[in-house]
Amino acid sequence: MTFNPGDVVTVDFPGVSGVKRRPAVVLSSTTYHATRPDVIVGLITTQTTSLGTTDYVLQDWATAGLRVASVFRSFIVTLPPSANLVLIGHLSERDWKDVRACVKVALAELDDSPDTLS
Repeated sequence: MTFNPGDVVTVDFPGVSGVKRRPAVVLSSTTYHATRPDVIVGLITTQTTSLGTTDYVLQDWATAGLRVASVFRSFIVTLPPSANLVLIGHLSERDWKDVRACVKVALAELDDSPDTLS
C-alpha cells in the first residue's frame, strides 16, 4: 500500500520498553515512497503532559481517525513494510501544517550554510 504525507496509520512502533501498536503520522514524501519500501513516521501519543516545543496537540484528532485526544510528538523513525502499517485516517490541513512546523523545529537546518557544519 502506498501512503501519503499526513496519513495517520497504526504501526508496530519501537519504543524504550519494546514494540507497541500505536498511531503515527506519515512524514515521508511521495518522492521518497517512489524509490523506497520503508516509511518515515512520527509518533502520536495520548500523553498530554510535559509537552515540548516539538510536540503539537492535534485539534482535529477525531476526523483523523483517532479515538481519543492525541498529540504529535517529534519522535521520528523509519519503519520497514514489516511494521504492518494500517491506514486509519488523514490529518486536517491545519494539523498537518502545525505538525510540519514541529518537525522543522526538531531537525537541524538542511542548508549548506557554513554555520551548520560544525
